Amino acid sequence: MQNRIAVNPGIHFGKPCVAGTRIPVQSVLELVREGLSFADIIRDYYPDLEPQDIRACIQYAMDVVAAEDIHLATLVTAYQEEDK
Repeated sequence: MQNRIAVNPGIHFGKPCVAGTRIPVQSVLELVREGLSFADIIRDYYPDLEPQDIRACIQYAMDVVAAEDIHLATLVTAYQEEDK
């Protein structure tokens, strides 16, 4: 599935796209978020895509989130400072 997503600095400023197209992963994910079925996305927006391309976009987003390091900062409120 990884070969279905490509990052090329010369296409969409290096944003990930469906390989062999200029279709950004983000655009596909926005349609999925709106509740469109894979069939609707392909029929109404991107007829060059296959269901596996849409699945690859979702997997790519999952992989990015899984690899992301989240650093939480401790928040000290003014009330906590007054108690000291």
